[in-house]
Amino acid sequence: MQIQDDYELLDSGNGQKLERFGSVILARPCAQAVWEPRRPELWDSANATFDRKDGMNWHGRERLPEEWVVTARGVRMCLSTTDFGHLGIFPETLDLWEWIAAEVKDAAGKREQAPRFLNLFAYSGGATLAAAKAGAECCHLDASKGMVEWARGNAALNGLEDAGIRFIVDDVGAFLKREVRRGRKYDGVLLDPPSFGRGKRGELFKVEKNVQETLELVRQVMSDTPLFVILTSHTPGFSPIVLRNLLEQTFGRGELSCGEMLLRGGEGVLDLPSGTWGRWEGE
Repeated sequence: MQIQDDYELLDSGNGQKLERFGSVILARPCAQAVWEPRRPELWDSANATFDRKDGMNWHGRERLPEEWVVTARGVRMCLSTTDFGHLGIFPETLDLWEWIAAEVKDAAGKREQAPRFLNLFAYSGGATLAAAKAGAECCHLDASKGMVEWARGNAALNGLEDAGIRFIVDDVGAFLKREVRRGRKYDGVLLDPPSFGRGKRGELFKVEKNVQETLELVRQVMSDTPLFVILTSHTPGFSPIVLRNLLEQTFGRGELSCGEMLLRGGEGVLDLPSGTWGRWEGE
C-alpha cells in the first residue's frame, strides 16, 4: 500500500534511498540500505542528490525550488534543502503522527478539556500540527530558534496560527524543570532526542547520559489521566527494546509497545528502517 499524500519511498539500495516529496525526487544516503536497488532505472529521475563523500554536498540543488509545500498525513509542510541534507520533515515519523492524531481525537471526544500534548525536540512541527488538528492543546519545544520559526510557518500553512500552540525555544531539561515547579501537566508527550545536541544557552545533551533524567522529568509533568509517552531514536544501539525498557522503568504499569520507524513505498518497494520507537500508554 502506497503512503498517502505527497511522500513516497521509490527505491533503496547501495547505501542510498530514493524518495519523492511532491514533485521533487531526491537521492540521499542511507547506511541501512545495504541491498541492491530493485528499480535501478528510477534513479536517473532524481532532481538532485546529496552525499557525504567529501564533506556534505548537494548535486543539482540549483534545480530545486528554494522551498516547496507537501501534504503528509493531512498536514501541510514547507520543505527546503539544508546543508546537512535534511528537508524539514522526517517521513519515517509519519505513522507516529497518525497514531498521535487518532489518540488525541478519541480522547478529545471523551474528556471535558482538550488533551494537552507536549512535543520535545520538536523540529519543524509535524507531530505538533497533527495533534493540534485532532483537537489537542499543544506545546512545541526545540532548542533551535530557526526550527521553531519553521514550525510557526508550518502552523500558518495549516490555518493553525491562532490555535494557541505554545512555541518555545529552550533547552528541554531547563524547560521541564520549570514546568515541574509550575505544576503544569500534560496528557501526551513525544520525545525525539538527538544523539548529541546543545541547548539555547549551550547546554550539552548526550542521549546516553541524559535520556533517563529527561524521562524522569517527563514523568513529573504527566497528568493524573495520562494518554501516552512516545520515545524515538536514531542513535545506533538504541534498539526498540532499549526504548521500551527505558519507558517501563520510568513510567511503570501501562501498555508498552515498540518497533522500528520505517520508510514505506508502493507495492514491491522494500520497507526501509530509519530509527526506532517505544511507546507507553496509561491504563
